[in-house]
Amino acid sequence: MSVVLKGKKIIIGVTASIAAYKAALLVRLLKKEGAEVKVIMTEAAQEFITPLTLATLSENPVVSAFVKGPTGEWNNHVDLGLWADVMIIAPATANTMAKMVTGVCDNLLQAVYLSARCPVFFCPAMDLDMFVHPSTQHNISVLQSYGNKLIDAEEGTLASGLEGKGRMAEPEHIVQELKDFFAPALSLLGKKVLLTAGPTREYIDPVRYITNGSTGKMGYALANAFAAKGAEVTIVSGPTQQVASQNVRVIPVQTAEEMYASVEEHFDGTDIAVFTAAVADYTPAEVSNTKIKKQEGDMAIAMKRTKDIAKEMGLKKQPQQFTVGFALETDQEEQNAQGKLTRKNFDFIVLNSLRDKGAGFGHDTNQITIFDHQQKYPFPLKSKKEVAEDIVSFLDEKIKARAADINA
Repeated sequence: MSVVLKGKKIIIGVTASIAAYKAALLVRLLKKEGAEVKVIMTEAAQEFITPLTLATLSENPVVSAFVKGPTGEWNNHVDLGLWADVMIIAPATANTMAKMVTGVCDNLLQAVYLSARCPVFFCPAMDLDMFVHPSTQHNISVLQSYGNKLIDAEEGTLASGLEGKGRMAEPEHIVQELKDFFAPALSLLGKKVLLTAGPTREYIDPVRYITNGSTGKMGYALANAFAAKGAEVTIVSGPTQQVASQNVRVIPVQTAEEMYASVEEHFDGTDIAVFTAAVADYTPAEVSNTKIKKQEGDMAIAMKRTKDIAKEMGLKKQPQQFTVGFALETDQEEQNAQGKLTRKNFDFIVLNSLRDKGAGFGHDTNQITIFDHQQKYPFPLKSKKEVAEDIVSFLDEKIKARAADINA
């Protein structure tokens, strides 16, 4: 198994062609590569191969209708389209390609295709005369002009007994096409990345703690973005409801002390460390072993400083390592961010200002400014997924620049 397709979310659309039997082998090969596979079939395709076969091989239910039986539940085509990293129509019949061109939406597969934001591959399969017909060739060209990616039909003996072009590409060839497509994006392949994310909880007694509003969304978006670039990712995470992609290792922690211990354990073997967690600066000096009962009058809690994880790792940092910090500020934002950049020995720091609408804790969006030791780089408001991709791309360029300087 290579790492190129590991963790990739792939939808396979199966249509009514004799070549539908090849979908079983395609699913099996993709699963062997570590991909997560979901299959959507047209109703007519079920006359050529059973949903049970593809459900068993994919380890996911096969869907083909908008509504799930008498319960009234529906298969959400929008969610399916957003879930996938790539969609493959294999086999793609002349009928299905014509619908894809014109936008006809009379089945679930077409609805998902029209909703998909991911790359879409299509693999034509039909008899020779159908394949070479001007209508079919026109539709193939139009689909490519839409940005869809053709995995061309192959030559050989067809179901009619004729010899010629029209056979669906062999599953092994389709898998290789996908590997070739994703491989250039794996610019961080082999790099070990360590991230912190989420809040910490500083306990007062067994049932009460001090925390903050961090949801971990930004840290987990970064972890997934690094993994998509081929990096080996470990995320040391405070309590959060976020879910990392399949190929990200998550180490759950609660307190700042636990987070420090875990980061220290893994830092030396790390190429890149990104500190996104909202770590408590102070923790109760003493933690009660039993629940503190309410008493008359006010209560004061003595607090002590926690270890500054990013600063401590900055002192240990080796020349080949990259470290990235985050600064969430409410005033004197740029001055405070640049101060942290220097004090904590970061290669660059990402500033969030709570003055910016849609930025900070809890939002699905963020607006950042990156500071390195030369200049600042402002970015517009984007989704946290897009922000994470911007940060990873910025870091990727820094790594390439350093390598070029070393080799100069």
